Amino acid sequence: MIRILFLFFALFIFSSTVNAQDIYRVKADKLRVRATKDSKSKVIGSISKNENLTVLDANDAKFYKIKLKNGEGWVSKDFVEKIAPATKPSTPQAPQPNAAQQSTTPQAVTGSDMYRTTADDLRVREKADPKSKIVGHLPKGENVAVIDSSNTSFYKIKVTNGEGWVSKEFLVRISPVKAAVEKTPISASVPQENKDYTNIIFFAVVGLILITILYFSIKYASGNKFLIGFSVIVILVIGYFCYITFIQAKVVTGTFASNEDIQYKTFTFKSKDSVTVTDAYTDSIFTSKYVIDGDMIKLYDQQNTIMLLIRDDQTLIGEGFTRGTFMKK
Repeated sequence: MIRILFLFFALFIFSSTVNAQDIYRVKADKLRVRATKDSKSKVIGSISKNENLTVLDANDAKFYKIKLKNGEGWVSKDFVEKIAPATKPSTPQAPQPNAAQQSTTPQAVTGSDMYRTTADDLRVREKADPKSKIVGHLPKGENVAVIDSSNTSFYKIKVTNGEGWVSKEFLVRISPVKAAVEKTPISASVPQENKDYTNIIFFAVVGLILITILYFSIKYASGNKFLIGFSVIVILVIGYFCYITFIQAKVVTGTFASNEDIQYKTFTFKSKDSVTVTDAYTDSIFTSKYVIDGDMIKLYDQQNTIMLLIRDDQTLIGEGFTRGTFMKK
């Protein structure tokens, strides 16, 4: 009798575990399934876009263990989205709330934008200021409600203990505020480059001063060709260095690679605004447009913004979720 009861209890737990499996959907065009939770492990299959998956293990930071028709495999978390919550084991149902209670929850949500974080350990600040006090952190992939997007650099969000501000660079929108309208295909666009004419104005002023100095040098040189020639050379050298420092746009060329265990392995800059990126998580290569804003390179990967800091001609530093050091080959 005890054995029968134990067997019944084991079957009950097993059925509850099976029912608790989450259902996910593939976001990538062709998601590769690997034998182990390693981006370099053997590819044992592939899954098409929008196909449903059953996740067996979600404890790893980068990979999901999924159920296949002929066994099990591992896929990258970055290209899978959850579409159905886990089904809990059957328990006595709580009393159903009345109609007035049921209507309060959706009304509270409709006043906010829903966004997802794209950076690990995203800092939440007390004010819309990069130097203000840090009041919390958000993990990558966390959904948050944006309640104020009027600031040019920060979003005001709801957090568990109140409100805070986070950088706009590390949030992507996943739901609209207003009623849904007819959807149109979204094409990738180049990040906006901030226009700053301060350097041009400064160079114009310096140029005017140098021309004035040259004029008086020629006028009072009393025909001394050596002094005139020397003045011309000095002024041209100063003008040239002012030009390359304040006016000439920065250019990045060649291939920059990293040996670290990160998603993006190489960036190959082919032309003025085109770059080819190698993605280690999907074993794929894609081409994107980019802009250089000061010392920062910005480009898009689907819905995310990749940011690279130009340290020097041979080194790029990844910012946000693209963190890493890339050396020129």
